Amino acid sequence: MKKNKRRLFIITGMSGAGKSQALKIFGDFGFYCVDNLPLALFKNFMDYVTSTTGHENIALGMDMREGDRLKDLPNLVKTIKNQEMDVKVIFLDASDECLIRRFSETKHRHPIHKKLAAAITHEREALRGMRTLADKVIDTSDLKLGELKEKLSILLGSTRTGDMQISVVSFGFKHGILKDCDIVMDVRFLPNPYYVPALKNKTGLDKPVQDYISSFKETQEFATKFTSLVKYLIPKYIKEGKSYLTIAMGCTGGRHRSVFMAHELAKRLNEAGLTASEFHRDIGN
Repeated sequence: MKKNKRRLFIITGMSGAGKSQALKIFGDFGFYCVDNLPLALFKNFMDYVTSTTGHENIALGMDMREGDRLKDLPNLVKTIKNQEMDVKVIFLDASDECLIRRFSETKHRHPIHKKLAAAITHEREALRGMRTLADKVIDTSDLKLGELKEKLSILLGSTRTGDMQISVVSFGFKHGILKDCDIVMDVRFLPNPYYVPALKNKTGLDKPVQDYISSFKETQEFATKFTSLVKYLIPKYIKEGKSYLTIAMGCTGGRHRSVFMAHELAKRLNEAGLTASEFHRDIGN
């Protein structure tokens, strides 16, 4: 991607899923942000930003406040994606239970004037086209604000480099499966350092734990074969227009085996010239 190519992020998704916070984060990154731009002004706005300097990075918030006219947004997005602009759609989602809790706690009114559960169901159906079109779906049900900022920062890094951005995340099954991911790999078949007294209170980032897990033949075989599989899949995903890939590595507690394998996979992918970051969700539990 050319360095001077304009970037447009369209932030959409469920009411209560964090779109306002996401726009603030984009503003912190220096983006020109507009929330709830009327679709009737969309073409005029795009003509304005493409004909002026100083607005190279733009983030738009588009959601159900636009009402039934929002159904026209997918076609508008497809049109501008064919122009000389790097356009990404970020869809923020959360579970129904989480959305109901957030609205109850904040006492904010849902933009659809129905009972809350019915409004959420109606909104999901209305936004189905945008969710399908999205370059990245982020489930914010269990995310803290700092974690959302980290995820968006990764997406911005991907746009700057023009590479597929790979996130390798470790987690513990006993804390719940990772929701926002593309590939889930269960590594509970590996020998568990938890049952070695000297290693129990360490993590997969500590060298003694890494040495222990690495000492087994199946660890080396798995790391090599799984890395090869991921490297094989990446061009296929890119061909389908995917820019971001999240790989989740899970073990029982999320402190030993999954942490080590996520760290090892990210290292091997980076050594292969790819762009991979690692994050360990449950390492502190």
